[in-house]
Amino acid sequence: MTPQPDNPADDLPAWLASPALASLRGVRALVTGGAGFIGSHIAHALERLGASVVVLDDLSGGYEANLPPGADFVRSSILDEGALRSAVRGCGVVFHEAALVSVPQSVSEPERCSQVNMVGTQRVLTAATEEGVRRVVFAASAAAYGNNPSLPSREDHVPDCWSPYAASKVAGELMLQSQARCTSLSTVSLRYFNIFGPRQDPASPYAAVISAFIRMLLSGRGPTVMGDGLQTRDFTYIDNVVSANLLAAASPRPFAGEVMNIGTGVRTSLLDVLARMGEALGVDATPTFAPPRAGDVRHSVADISRARDLIGYEPVVDFAEGIRRTLAWARASPAFDSTGMRGSAA
Repeated sequence: MTPQPDNPADDLPAWLASPALASLRGVRALVTGGAGFIGSHIAHALERLGASVVVLDDLSGGYEANLPPGADFVRSSILDEGALRSAVRGCGVVFHEAALVSVPQSVSEPERCSQVNMVGTQRVLTAATEEGVRRVVFAASAAAYGNNPSLPSREDHVPDCWSPYAASKVAGELMLQSQARCTSLSTVSLRYFNIFGPRQDPASPYAAVISAFIRMLLSGRGPTVMGDGLQTRDFTYIDNVVSANLLAAASPRPFAGEVMNIGTGVRTSLLDVLARMGEALGVDATPTFAPPRAGDVRHSVADISRARDLIGYEPVVDFAEGIRRTLAWARASPAFDSTGMRGSAA
């Protein structure tokens, strides 16, 4: 059981001490995928708020060292209905982060992607409904927009899926909508744009671009860019995503499958990312180029108006500060070196 601090606002950043999140104090919350990059940050924030945290994770992409110290840990897959039901029992909110998250892996293993991201999501929804959970907050994806040339991306744009991963995430959104309409379960989907920050694993063969670049630069190797480097992304620091999840969970609005973009509204090219990193580290960040990956999109940037209106979301850390924090963590963390990452509670 997570310890309850006497004053949960002590030493909290302003966004985490917000009165809008006060209703989460004392709540029992399940984080699926809570040993991974995003899920572990959500779990730590919940614990700092004074929530009781349960984590369900099979450690296929996460590390037990990432867990907050007070969390109840269930090592299992979301596909294990018995373990899932046990983890959900008594919870008021579920943050569903567990997924097969790699675009290339979804292309090479589409059936596995569908099993985890679609069947697994429905099992989470069924368990949450039957155990009386108030709300499920779902990790959706900006991959839903594909190569739609209309930018910034808005939630009312027609999905343009370029990978099984993107299709599975859109299917998950529809599952949340239908579950809310057919039952008393409140649901909300957050379409994440490109997230980065501490605990993102650079050793994975499917590592996100910023963590992969950091690993290359710290090891003294020249970075490799897939494509020409002019492709752009809405790079979003992890604290922004955690803030959005907590605001969505705490909101008194009667959500029934609403979809919201979570990003910054600013796009940055890969070449610009490398230039900033090279300058900060004092190294040559000139890249070599390789063919683009199958399923990758060219440009991506979020319109975050809906999240502003519905949950009061605002980015709390900008790109430059996020890069500074991430580089500082990577250089200082004993769990991160040029050969890979072994997990860090950071």
